[in-house]
Amino acid sequence: MKKAVVSYFPTALAVAALMAAGSASAVKVQAENFQQAESPWDMAFLKDGTMFFTEKCKGLSVRLPSGDVKKLLGVGGSSGYSQTKDDLFCDGQAGVQGVAVDPDFASNGYVYVYSSSRGANRAYGGYSNIVMRMKVGSSMSDVSDITEIINDLGYKPKKSNHPFGGPGAHNGGRIRFSPADGYLYVSIGDNHNGAGPQSPTELRGKILRVDRDGKAAPGNKAPAGFDARVFTYGHRNVQGISFRPGTNEPYASENGPWHSDEVTKLDNGGNGGWDPRDNVNGRPACPDGYCGYSPNQMGAMPPKERAAFMPMTDLKAYPNAMKPAWNNNGLSQGMCGSVWLTGKQWKQWEGRLAVGYAGIGIHGTPTGNRIDILDISKDGKSAKREELLWPTFAGRFRHLSLDHQGNLYVADEASGMIYKVSPAN
Repeated sequence: MKKAVVSYFPTALAVAALMAAGSASAVKVQAENFQQAESPWDMAFLKDGTMFFTEKCKGLSVRLPSGDVKKLLGVGGSSGYSQTKDDLFCDGQAGVQGVAVDPDFASNGYVYVYSSSRGANRAYGGYSNIVMRMKVGSSMSDVSDITEIINDLGYKPKKSNHPFGGPGAHNGGRIRFSPADGYLYVSIGDNHNGAGPQSPTELRGKILRVDRDGKAAPGNKAPAGFDARVFTYGHRNVQGISFRPGTNEPYASENGPWHSDEVTKLDNGGNGGWDPRDNVNGRPACPDGYCGYSPNQMGAMPPKERAAFMPMTDLKAYPNAMKPAWNNNGLSQGMCGSVWLTGKQWKQWEGRLAVGYAGIGIHGTPTGNRIDILDISKDGKSAKREELLWPTFAGRFRHLSLDHQGNLYVADEASGMIYKVSPAN
């Protein structure tokens, strides 16, 4: 199959024909440059096509249907924004990340942003991740009433002896409103902290479900002694939260540790089975008390051997843990955001999950920059995959989002572009 090429020059409107590999009935799609952005991280849409988007080291902006862009909230030291917040910053994997639009935006104008923050009042060595609620002005050119609804999410303040071991690692950062219950779901990674994912009180390796004020949603079923905001726990680094059309069941897409990227149906109160502590579950001491990359964390070895030593979902230690629908054939290639495709224009892909990969290739693992289309079983326990070949090798597909017309948007960190993808006629 001949691969199409997308130009990365921002002045060019690039259109490419794409097709899933190895499928005679593949859905053909076209992609075009939509919005240039520096390290684009997340997107959220209004019904008229207005797109809020975040840039990790800059802040929150909004693109209007006309194509005009308004800079709303910037990190400390940034310029050109209607307002800046000096505690916001970026470092490594951390920065301005998730964005979500309130289901009642038309009446309240609320938008929510997940970001890294520093200051004397922050819980993790002077740092934490926070979720802010703010009101967007009627002209869509400014924000006001910025309120921190969550300010105690875990953060990694110091470098550690691990791959990708710098500050701000495993930051999570995805926020999404459920169309079923109207509550906000918030993901936070394990921060390279061994105890965090199974800890009842530390907000590391968790997914929270909260109301507009950041308070625990009624009906959360976290185990006794857990923070009441916890919806699920035992996660490594959830990069995508999405809700299955027709059922609104929540699913997470998550980075694996040299093996086993996972897509998992979330059960209220469920354990994801990730427990990277050392000196537990038959493991010895590990570097800096974190076994997440062990054994032989800096060297090559078969993924199956790594998975046996440090499972992504440890069913031996936690037999009732949530089982993934898809584990990327046992590989870790930087699984990131995901979204369910809706609309008849997607043909046989309607109702399937699109999952993007940042393309980590190391220790002999194929780089794997791509988008997968997953046909997940009704019970959420298994999946079949088709591959949508993206016409670049260097892409880092940080997130996928859908507008209200069913168009797919892909945030690519490597090219500094948000692409618009739609089925071709």
